[in-house]
Amino acid sequence: MTIITRFAPAVPGLFIVAALLAAGPARSEEPAPKLGPDAVPLTVDHAYLAKNAAPDYWAFSAFVKPQFTTSACSIAAVTGALNGLRGLPAHSEDTVTTQQQMLELVADPDWKTLSAEGGDGVKFDQLVAFTGEAIKATAMEGYRTEVLKPAADDAATLDEVRALLKANEASEDDALLLYFNQGVVTGDWDGPHVSVIGAYDAEADRVLILEVDQEWYIPYWTPTPVLLKAMLKPTGEEHGVLKGETGGLVHIVK
Repeated sequence: MTIITRFAPAVPGLFIVAALLAAGPARSEEPAPKLGPDAVPLTVDHAYLAKNAAPDYWAFSAFVKPQFTTSACSIAAVTGALNGLRGLPAHSEDTVTTQQQMLELVADPDWKTLSAEGGDGVKFDQLVAFTGEAIKATAMEGYRTEVLKPAADDAATLDEVRALLKANEASEDDALLLYFNQGVVTGDWDGPHVSVIGAYDAEADRVLILEVDQEWYIPYWTPTPVLLKAMLKPTGEEHGVLKGETGGLVHIVK
């Protein structure tokens, strides 16, 4: 079917001006990319996993689930890490521990409140403490936490971070939790977040982050220097009680 449209007599230059006006807002309102230049999704680059053993990725990726509220990144990360360390339960009647079940096992009312929808989320020291409580509650005898909390963006600190990442990558017998400013890596939301380290590619000096914020992201790679900057950036005042909080790495190790 042909549709014939009537036009009013043209005013010289009117169509050009109208076209420019229409095009201007469209360009300025173009949506931002899902990830910024410092984050590469695993679906785009998985060469490291194809060429290396990557024990942490295979141990933890299946157990890292979406955070069950917008404030539950810490319980999601801890649950995923501890489930990965314990592995798939041996018996048919045994369940894989959920985030809600982990909160019940730990029975810390503060963690439950902070992780509820609208909760404040956790500070770094609270993440360390809650992780220790979860290790105890799940009877993971022999496990403990060690902490690397960077204080400077310098070569010595970066070497410390790399050394820990390399040690963690050697086997699936330990796990690394990451407390960081998510926006430094993704180029979007500017705030504190917790996830699990999934792999370290020492040759390329980059880290795979197993995201629990799965409403928005999938696992992505980021350069180690960017990771350090993300751990060092203080939380802004818009995050209330978390203002000024900086991040670090929580090593769950025997």
